[in-house]
Order: sequence, then C-alpha cells, then structure tokens
Amino acid sequence: MLDADIRLEWFVSFLAVIDTGSFVAAAESTRRSQPRVSQHVAALEREIGQPLFDRKKRPVRLTEAGDALAVQARNVLRALEAAESAMAPWRGGTRGIVSLGSYPSASAAFVPGLLKNLIAEDPDVKVVLVERSTLELDEALASGGIDLYLRPMSPRPTSPSVTSLPLWSEPLVVLHAEGHPLGDVPDPVPVDAVAEHPIVSIGRLDAPETSEFESYRVFQERGLQIDPIQATNQPQTLVSMVAEGIGVGVTNWLAASIADTSGVRIRRLEGPPERRVAVCWDSTRPLTPAARSVLRTITEQPSPTGTVRVISPRKRSSDTVFTSRIPSSGNRT
Repeated sequence: MLDADIRLEWFVSFLAVIDTGSFVAAAESTRRSQPRVSQHVAALEREIGQPLFDRKKRPVRLTEAGDALAVQARNVLRALEAAESAMAPWRGGTRGIVSLGSYPSASAAFVPGLLKNLIAEDPDVKVVLVERSTLELDEALASGGIDLYLRPMSPRPTSPSVTSLPLWSEPLVVLHAEGHPLGDVPDPVPVDAVAEHPIVSIGRLDAPETSEFESYRVFQERGLQIDPIQATNQPQTLVSMVAEGIGVGVTNWLAASIADTSGVRIRRLEGPPERRVAVCWDSTRPLTPAARSVLRTITEQPSPTGTVRVISPRKRSSDTVFTSRIPSSGNRT
C-alpha cells in the first residue's frame, strides 16, 4: 500500500520521465538535477515494491506496474489543478464570471439596469446572460448551467434545493384588439367575461406545468377551466397574435409593457393572483463571491415600472424556501 507521505514531486518526476523518454530529459523539463529525478523515481519504487521502468530498454519503458501508477498519478495532479482552479474566484477580491438566467420580460425590463449598475460597481465581475423560458431555467440550474436566475414563483421550482428571494409582484393583464367586445366592459376586466373568449396565454400548450402559471390559476380559482387556443413564452408573439384577432391575451404586466402594443389595449384583470418574481439559486452549491455580489445588486435594484417591490419575509411557506439573508460563499441555506 502506498504511504500517505508520498510526495507530489515524486509523481511530477515520474511522469516527466514518461513524457520525455529519459531521466536526463526529465531533469531538464522539471529543472531538477538528474540524480534528484532518479531519487524520486527510486523512492516511488521502494514504496510500491515494484520497478516502474524497464531500464534495459532505450528509451526507458514502463513496466505494467508503472503503467498502472501513471494513470493514477496523472489523476492526482489533475485533481490538484482542479482544486486550484476552483479556488481562483475567492482570490483577489470580487471577480469572476457569473451565469445569470432570466426569462423574456425580466430580461427586457430589469436586467439592463442591473448590468449597468454591476459594470459601475463591480467591473471585474462578468455576467453571462442566459435567456430561457421559466421551466428551461429550472433545468439550467439543475445542470449547473447557471448560478442565479430570475423566475416567476409559479409554477414552483421542481427541485427542493432551490432557494428564492422575492423581488417584486405585478398584476395580470388582459390584451384585446381595438374594437373587441371586451372594450365595452369596465376595468378591471372580470375573469368570467374573459373566459367567454378564445384565449392566448403564456407557456407551452403541450407542457403540463403550463397550467400552474398565474394566467391559468386566475381562472381555476374561480372555478373556470380554460383551453387556450395558443400559448407562447415570447411577449411580442402573444401581442401579435392578439392583434391578429386569434384570441384575447392573458399575461403578466411586464410582458405587455415591453412589447409593441400598437392596435392592442392593455387592461387590468380583476383580482388576484398576481405574479411574484424572485431571484433563485441552488442552496446545495455555495455561491462564489462574484455570484454573491450579483445577488446583492439584484436585491438592491429598483423593481421595474408598474410593479410593486416585495419586502422579503422571513422563512415561510411549505411551497418555497424564502430567505432575507444573502448566503456566504460557504453557507447553505
């Protein structure tokens, strides 16, 4: 059995002999004397109890034992390099790359101001923006493709390890073309009046989770079941379908506010639920200082026009973990 006191420099000399083909060349490449390289290899052979090289061959060749050890020695040195790389974000202050996920309306109404502030306050932090639909963002977090993401709180994140910090709430709205019969209905538009017309909603028609979006729940909570004629995750696409008379649009305020609504009216929909938006991360993966800096800036950023900033409550609800505390690099909330 190999002793725990085996030194990494022995592995370095051993692999250098393999890579260069001789002890002399290995000494040159490692900037060590040739006797020292030989001593390192000999020390390894004593520990193993087997020769690692067939010194009768020129250039020297590995024995079977040497071949097996070479694989493991390279793994050890690679692991050391990986550990060194993993620690890099914690050195030299707040710097590094942060992958931030976002969905269309938040990307347009919130993210540009966030990036402007980050450039001014933390120029050494580079944000990579990853834009996806809500459900695709959940998958991106689970696969490690993003560090943080902006997300509507309905439907709920699929992973129990997702921690969420509420940012703002916004109303649901109805969009209809000029001259539509709903134009004669006073504000806020009653939900049952909307249900009488074909509906274009958010999400995807073939995704079962789509029914958990707020635009569906507002009908369900009043005992109404809708079967949208079409659905999309792109605000402008929804508005364009409404303008063409395909149906009445039901979506969140930000989605309507960022689109070109020429020929379309935006109306407040009666009653709750509203859309609540949060910043989310995986509590099982410690955030780097750069990610924590981005998270802190997100929480300090004003909420978009037409929304209401949410003061984050203490931990509550069995549905989602809410926290008012920014996690430290090693903290798991």
